[in-house]
Amino acid sequence: MTAVEETTTEPAPEVRAKAAAQTNTLVAKLWNYCNVLRDNGMSTIEYVEQLSYLLFLKMVDEMVEEAWEDDEITQVIPPEYDWKSLVTKRGVELERHYRDVLDELGRRPGTTIGTIFAEAQNRITKPALLEKLVVELIGREQWMIQGTDLKGDAYEGLLNKGASDTKTGAGQYFTPRALIDAIVEVTRPTPDDIIADPACGTGGFLIAAHSYLRKHHIKGLSREKRTALQRGDHIRGNELVTGTARLAAMNMLLHGIGTSDGPSLVTVGDALAKKPSGRHATLVLANPPFGRKSAINVIGQDGTVEKEDVEYDRDDFTVTTSNKQLNFLQHIMSLTAVDGRAAVVLPDNILFEGGAGEKIRRRLLNEFDLHTILRLPTGIFYAGGVKANVLFFDKKPPRADGKPQTTKTWIYDFRTGQHFTLKQRPMTRAHLDDFVAAYRPGERENRKPSDSPDGPWQVFTYDELIKRDKVNLDITWMKDPALEDADSDLEPEVIAQEIVQDLQAALDEFKAIAEALGGEVIEDEAELA
Repeated sequence: MTAVEETTTEPAPEVRAKAAAQTNTLVAKLWNYCNVLRDNGMSTIEYVEQLSYLLFLKMVDEMVEEAWEDDEITQVIPPEYDWKSLVTKRGVELERHYRDVLDELGRRPGTTIGTIFAEAQNRITKPALLEKLVVELIGREQWMIQGTDLKGDAYEGLLNKGASDTKTGAGQYFTPRALIDAIVEVTRPTPDDIIADPACGTGGFLIAAHSYLRKHHIKGLSREKRTALQRGDHIRGNELVTGTARLAAMNMLLHGIGTSDGPSLVTVGDALAKKPSGRHATLVLANPPFGRKSAINVIGQDGTVEKEDVEYDRDDFTVTTSNKQLNFLQHIMSLTAVDGRAAVVLPDNILFEGGAGEKIRRRLLNEFDLHTILRLPTGIFYAGGVKANVLFFDKKPPRADGKPQTTKTWIYDFRTGQHFTLKQRPMTRAHLDDFVAAYRPGERENRKPSDSPDGPWQVFTYDELIKRDKVNLDITWMKDPALEDADSDLEPEVIAQEIVQDLQAALDEFKAIAEALGGEVIEDEAELA
């Protein structure tokens, strides 16, 4: 399965509206397939995972049907394990053969197929349900004629719909697409970039960066570079969880990135376990998993499972700590190539925590150009109580005069006065237009602060930052008008949610204090990547 070549023509509004309607129809259809599985005891993410196996097999079959006899696509999956081998069987025989298919295709490490089917298990334990999906639902649909973007957007829509299932923690792997698009727009990926995400979740950042390249650069590329772009030669993703990595691989494939039998664009493992080797990334885009401590599961002799804190003793790290976010920040600082750039979503505690946090912030200001911080609003993540920021920094060679790389840091407060919820008032890309305009992509030297000292866009010099207590970068200066307006028209849902988020944020700060004093803190394992 190869990527489909894209054009740079911007579709007309009516075309976009039609595509959106088709996407919604496909999402609804896929979600109905999940409903078929709902009574089979699976979580939402497991529904999507099971559908991914079957969708992949069906689409490869459609590619084979349209390929020439000597086309390499006919060799991707052996005939005894392809889609046709499934549709010819029924009942228990189908279920038994399907297990064999999953087992066989998972034995291809290092390829996209191997990533999608790694450790795959059939969770559809009722043969009648499997037969219904294979024969009546997925089997009757033509997927390849839908177009790469439509299929990809529909699959991503299904992933995001599944993210709302907060009871199973499905939302921990998602970054709001509006935020991703704004970050990609201001960082401006180029065809020469090596783009990496060491905690890629379902691949949102990598897909958006690839889409930006297709839209803005593919027309002027040579045939060789265009082919490399479509193969995803410029993309590197890593994901700790095998099941999430398979969703990322499928998501990228449906967006026309990579090939089914080619090298996998997503590696599976602990990104923090060893320092980067080989060619470093010139653009790092990431939202590392939220959760204060790095830990591994330890199974005792009695079968009980406990979590053991992990500290990474790496010679490229400034400090050794079990704080997961601080470790990811240090890893990204190492992963970024000289003259490269990074945009990383990190929680508030990274900006104010003392000890290891202060040491890392000092290094960031001195050895990197931390030129921009975007303070994010609450209510945009699936995990409650999350207060986060985007740190934008460049890696520069050491200065001959020994002076710090950061001369001034611009902070955009997109939190104060902003009120979002996931359902009633979700954040859209348009909400970030003012930030993108203030950022001035490509001409940062022409930035200007807000006209009012109470405006959202302000600048702070290195001297001002380094003198702050513990180099605290969690800087606020705006007042929320809703808190001062007795006649605020905010919905009760928004007010209640913000109270919960403020309490959660306060609890996080108390946890940080307890840890600093050597106290034992029971961790909430909710994460967001």
